[in-house]
Amino acid sequence: MPTTPPSLAPPAAPPAARRPASAGPAGASVAQKALHKLGLVRDIDLALHLPLRYEDETRITPLASARDGQTVQIEATVTASDVQLRPRRQLVVQVDDGSATCELRFFSFYPSHQKTLAVGARLRIRGEVKGGFWGRQMLHPAFRQAGGELPAALTPVYPTTAGLPQPYLRRAVVSALARADLSDTLPPGAEPPVASFYGKNGLQRLCSLREALTFLHHPTPDVALSTLEDHSHPAWQRLKAEELLAQQLSQHQSRRERDRLRAPVLRPQPAQGTAPPLHEQLLAVLPFGLTAAQRRVGEEIAADLARPVPMHRLLQGDVGSGKTVVSALAACVAMDAGWQCALMAPTEILAEQHFAKMIGWLEPLLAARGRKVAWLVGGQKKKERTAMLALVESGEAALVVGTHAVIQEQVRFKNLALAIIDEQHRFGVAQRLELRRKLAEHGMEPHMLMMSATPIPRTLAMSYYADLDVSVIDELPPGRTPIVTKLIADSRKDEVIERIGTQVAAGRQVYWVCPLIEESEALDLSNATATHQDLSEALQGDEAHGRAPVMVGLLHSRMPTAEKKAVMALFTSGQMGVLVSTTVIEVGVDVPNASLMVIEHAERFGLSQLHQLRGRVGRGAAASACVLLYATNDSGRVGETAKERLRAMAETNDGFEIARRDLEIRGPGEFLGARQSGDALLRFADLATDTHLLEWARALAPQMLDRHPDLAAKHVARWLGGKSDYLKA
Repeated sequence: MPTTPPSLAPPAAPPAARRPASAGPAGASVAQKALHKLGLVRDIDLALHLPLRYEDETRITPLASARDGQTVQIEATVTASDVQLRPRRQLVVQVDDGSATCELRFFSFYPSHQKTLAVGARLRIRGEVKGGFWGRQMLHPAFRQAGGELPAALTPVYPTTAGLPQPYLRRAVVSALARADLSDTLPPGAEPPVASFYGKNGLQRLCSLREALTFLHHPTPDVALSTLEDHSHPAWQRLKAEELLAQQLSQHQSRRERDRLRAPVLRPQPAQGTAPPLHEQLLAVLPFGLTAAQRRVGEEIAADLARPVPMHRLLQGDVGSGKTVVSALAACVAMDAGWQCALMAPTEILAEQHFAKMIGWLEPLLAARGRKVAWLVGGQKKKERTAMLALVESGEAALVVGTHAVIQEQVRFKNLALAIIDEQHRFGVAQRLELRRKLAEHGMEPHMLMMSATPIPRTLAMSYYADLDVSVIDELPPGRTPIVTKLIADSRKDEVIERIGTQVAAGRQVYWVCPLIEESEALDLSNATATHQDLSEALQGDEAHGRAPVMVGLLHSRMPTAEKKAVMALFTSGQMGVLVSTTVIEVGVDVPNASLMVIEHAERFGLSQLHQLRGRVGRGAAASACVLLYATNDSGRVGETAKERLRAMAETNDGFEIARRDLEIRGPGEFLGARQSGDALLRFADLATDTHLLEWARALAPQMLDRHPDLAAKHVARWLGGKSDYLKA
C-alpha cells in the first residue's frame, strides 16, 4: 500500500509567531468551562469538532494583484498611523507592501493596537480589500508582526462560544487529535462507498478516519474549498459514513436489547357465550367499513401483540387516513385479554377531541363487561382525580385516556399491556421511557404503538427509526373531498373576509389560524386576539341586506381549560361560524361542516404544519378550500424558502410528498421533535443527499453486531458516547 499521499500529510506545527501566549490559570478555567458547555469533554469530541470555515494564511498576495472584494494576506510596512476624531473616533493606518499602498481603518481599538501599528512596523495583514475613490482600503483586518514561516495548511475557524478564543480552541484540537484513539473500527473489507484520494504514483486509496480528520482540521491550500463547504470531499464522506454507521449500530442494538425483554402475549379472545370478541363488537358498531390499508396495518399490529416481545411500532398515515380506529382495534385486543390500555395525546384539547370518538365507540362495549374508561389530565379537581387513580390501580379502568398526566408517578396501573401515543414526536424521551416502566414490577414492558399524522420520508425512517417497525396507512377513506389550496397575498385580505361571509351564509364554518397570541415587536405578525376583534366587526351582520351577525370564537393555548372546551363545543355544534385560533387546532379537531381554512402568515409555518392545519377541512361532503395568506416584503416579494413551501402546498395534497419536500427544505430536525437529546444526533450526514451511505451503514450494522461486537461497541462509544440512550426510547 502506498504511503500517505501528500494531500493528506499532517500539517507542520504552527510557527512560533502564530502561537499566542498561553492563557493564565483564570483564563484556562473559563476556557475549560466553555469547552464543556460545547460538549467538548473527551479527546474524540474535540477531534470531531470540525471547522465552520477556513482562512488562507499560507500565501502572501501583492496588493497590486488583489481584486476588489478579495480576502488576501499581505506583508507591508506602516507608513502612517493616526487617530481621527471625525466623523467618528477611528484609527487610520497607511501601509505599503512595495507594490501598492492600502489604508486600514479600525473603529474600535486599544492602545496596544496603536503600539503594534506604529510607523515603521512590518506586519502581516489579512482582510477584505475594497477599492474606493481614495484607493485600496481594509476595514478591521487581522494583523500581527511579520516573520516566521508561512503555515502549510489553511487556518481553521471553529464554532465557539464566549470565553473560548480561536487560538485556545485550535491548540486544544491539535492536542486532542494527537491523543485520541482514532484506530479503525470498520471490519476488514467493509469500506464505505466513498471516493478515493490519489496517493503517490497515481494509486487510489481510501483515507482512514485519522487521515480524514487531520485533513479536515488542516486542509492543504490546493484543495477546492467548494468540496469542503458542501461536504462532498472524500474526507467529509468518510466522516459521514462512520457517523451513520454509529447511529445504525445503536438503533439495531436497542432493537435487539428490546427483543430480549418480555411483554404480555395479547391475542384476540374467542367468543364468551353469546358475546363476540371486543374487536368484532367494535367493527359491528362502526358506521363505516375499514379500508384495505387499515386492515393490512391492523393485521401487522395484531401479529406484534401476539408475540412475547414488546411491540415498538410507528403507525403513520396522512391526515384523515383513519389511524384512530386502527389504534382502537389494537386496544380492544389488549382489553379483551384482561389487560389495561393507555392512550396519550400531547395536549388536553387534543386528547379530548381526538379520543372522543374512541371513548364513544368503546365505553358502551366496556360497560357491558363491567369495566370503565378513565380520564387523566393535569387540571382535574382533586376528588375526580383521586377517583380516576383508584379505577386505574384496581384495574376496573380498562382504558386510560389523557395527556402526560397518565405517566405521572402516582398513576399506578394494575396491568398495563399497551401504550398508544398520539403525535409521538411531541413527547419527550423521558416521558416515553417513564411509560415503559409502568409494567416493570411484572418483569415486563408494555407494547408501544406510536402514531404520527406527519408522514416521515423513507430516508428519515431508515435513519432515525431503524429500531422501529413502521406501518403506513397509505389510503384515504372514501368520501373525503379534495381540498383546493390558494395562495393569496395579505394585501387582498378583504376579499378573503368577504369569502368567509359567503361561506357562513351558506351554512358552512371557517377556521382562521394565526401564528401568535400577542403582539410581538420582533416579528411583524398578526395576533389571534386582534384578528378575532377585526373579524367580529367585519362579520357583525347587516339587517338592511338580510345578513345575520356571525359568531366568531377565539381559541389559544393560554385560555383556561373550561373556556377552551366551551369554545370548541360551540364550534363543533355549529353555533359558531368562525373560529380564530393559534395552532392548537393542528391535530385532533374534527368538524365535518368546516369547509374553509385561512392560515395567516403562512410563510412563517413549516410545510408539515401547514399540511396538518389544512387537514382540518375537507372532512365532509362540501367542497373545501385552504387559503394561505402570505406577507410580502417592501418590494412585494416573499423569501425563497417560504416560496418553496407555499408552492409545494399548492401543488400537492399528498402528505408523503409534502414530508419529502419539507425534509429537503428544512432538514430532519422538525420531524424528530422531542426524539433528540438536545444535540442533533446527526451532525455531519445529510439524509437528503447521503442515502447511499445510509444504505451501506444499514446493511453493515447487523453484520458488525453479529461478527465484530467489540468493534461495534467501540464505534458507538466513539461517536455517540451517552447519546445512544436517547435512541432507545
